[in-house]
Amino acid sequence: MSIGIALIGCGTVGGSVVDLLTTQRNRLLERTGGGHLDIKHIVVRDPARHRERPHVHTDWQKAIHDPAVNVVIELIGGSSTAKEIVLTALAAGKHVITANKALLAAHGRTIFDAARAAGTTVSFEAAVAGGIPIIKALAESLAANQITAIQAILNGTSNFILSRMAESDATYAVALAEAQAFGYAEADPTLDVDGSDSAHKLAVLAQIAFGVSPDLDAIEKHGIAGLDASDIRYARELGYTIKLLAEAWSFAGNQVSLHVSPVLLRQTDMLAQVRGAFNAIRVRGDAVGEALFQGPGAGGMPTASSVVGDLVDLACGRTSHTFATTQLWSDRDRGYRVVPSERVESRFYLRVLVKDQPGVLAEVCRLLAVESISIASVVQHEAVDGHPEQTVPLVIMAHAASAGRFRNAAQAINQLATVIGPTVCFPVAD
Repeated sequence: MSIGIALIGCGTVGGSVVDLLTTQRNRLLERTGGGHLDIKHIVVRDPARHRERPHVHTDWQKAIHDPAVNVVIELIGGSSTAKEIVLTALAAGKHVITANKALLAAHGRTIFDAARAAGTTVSFEAAVAGGIPIIKALAESLAANQITAIQAILNGTSNFILSRMAESDATYAVALAEAQAFGYAEADPTLDVDGSDSAHKLAVLAQIAFGVSPDLDAIEKHGIAGLDASDIRYARELGYTIKLLAEAWSFAGNQVSLHVSPVLLRQTDMLAQVRGAFNAIRVRGDAVGEALFQGPGAGGMPTASSVVGDLVDLACGRTSHTFATTQLWSDRDRGYRVVPSERVESRFYLRVLVKDQPGVLAEVCRLLAVESISIASVVQHEAVDGHPEQTVPLVIMAHAASAGRFRNAAQAINQLATVIGPTVCFPVAD
């Protein structure tokens, strides 16, 4: 038995897929039970850059419609041309493997309906968290559970930046420059640092865990762009570490809240200890309790590991059964509904830069009390130089209340004449 492969895109991940298939042929032959994984086409924009590889050309239509091709691996990213390629492949009766979280988050229903109509399958282990097998874990290994919460570090660029800021007291700009120098951040890092990349991945996880297909605009996101180093320092003084988390919480029986935000974690929390460009996903299930998955969330070989794992499953016949039984992005309704994150209760960290004069703290506390927010602690730091008027930062740790109440309070505090600049407000994961 032979599985003919058309690889669309041969960048860092695609090149690693080719290398893994080439160097580990005997291992993969054993794992597939005798199935040969044969590359028939490698489609790229510039063949001159891939002279050392066989089967390289630029015509993806030719690759897809080759009768010797059974599976199309889409690794070009984006959600326009990639969508056309994937839908064309499915219509041609080819199975699809993709690492494209943006495509699935935006067009998952369309793609999976097309696969079901064509009698083919879609696999996407590499779309979330690179080399961490979180898709199979949620869809298969944890099938006995109803997932109740997901907290995840899903963007290695942001985690590298936050790690550097915490470990060396670097500013955001310096840490970002280091991430770019090491290849962890693109020249334009916007999708990583504004939370969009994490939101795409969270949308995919939410489909598997809760059967919801959220509009991406419904996932509230706050990234780390411009995060002030003082908040890293103040959080550390209080015993916390700041991480960019993608979170899904179920509550009130059938409601799910999805959001991406910097969050204060206890320094002893396992997620707080995930450093550098690594990813981690904490899952809570009603049977298993809490499980943590950690590993490289990006990179050529880690992501290729997941892509080739999907190939092996396809060759062994596991994919067809799993695809049929999980019914992802389908009409199956598990009863969950996405609701605004403002209804989720949490503790919060607030930093308010105020004029150094009597009565200011009382004004701030009064506005918190209006929203029924009680205060756990207040720390007033030394005056901040460099402003026209001498100012002091107030760092407030509040008891739990709904996110909506905190936002209302922050907006009111920002209107005070004694407040300089907007209030900084982050959830606290206690």
